[in-house]
Amino acid sequence: MRPFQVDLHVHTVLSPCGELEMGAPEIVQQARVEGIEILAVTDHNAADNVPALREAAGGGGPVIIAGLEVQTAEDIHLVALFPSYGEAADFQGWLWQKMGPVLNDPDYFGWQVVIDGTNGIVRYEERLLVQAVGYSVDEVVAETGRRGGLSIMAHIDRSSFAYPIVLGPIPDSLPVDALEVSRRVDAEDLSALRRQYPKRIFTRASDAHRLADLKAEWGCRMLLESPSFDEIALALRGREGRRVLL
Repeated sequence: MRPFQVDLHVHTVLSPCGELEMGAPEIVQQARVEGIEILAVTDHNAADNVPALREAAGGGGPVIIAGLEVQTAEDIHLVALFPSYGEAADFQGWLWQKMGPVLNDPDYFGWQVVIDGTNGIVRYEERLLVQAVGYSVDEVVAETGRRGGLSIMAHIDRSSFAYPIVLGPIPDSLPVDALEVSRRVDAEDLSALRRQYPKRIFTRASDAHRLADLKAEWGCRMLLESPSFDEIALALRGREGRRVLL
């Protein structure tokens, strides 16, 4: 086993709040420059640009993990990761059953672009992606687990779209696989969070919406046998010697 550089929360041009510079080749190149070996594509309520990133990465890395950043009914953000793009796409279909018909306003929110591996435009997504779905955080966590996915409570230190700011302390009974902190959390802050949630695994991710945010130091390292979804699952659960290094 060895440490792998990991970022499990990255947006593309499909997220309306993501900059148009977040194309597939550009993200792949930036990840390579930074030494990021595993990268999860987690656009808001959608997984449609996962194939583009995988095409752009080819066999040269980084390994692309299929995911979404879900906005729950309570306006809490949760990262959901899956073993395959097909499973992420099926989960997206489930989410969209209870997502409102609100249309995107590109002049206000920005474009939502589905692309291929060379940034060719496949389509523009018309439904606004930065809106809450009609499922509670408990329902989203349960459905993610039922489908064999991993759930990570996003940026719990933030003052918006974070579980603690909306509902209070995260209960030990909520079966999320990890709690994510942002780059704003220093060692002292992280120690305080570990004392508050001693049974939890913590990760750090960039939540990158522009290329300048995609930095190795804003992600984390994981001790893994190989760069794969299954190995990440073991690390997030602290099993078989795999672990998150923060």
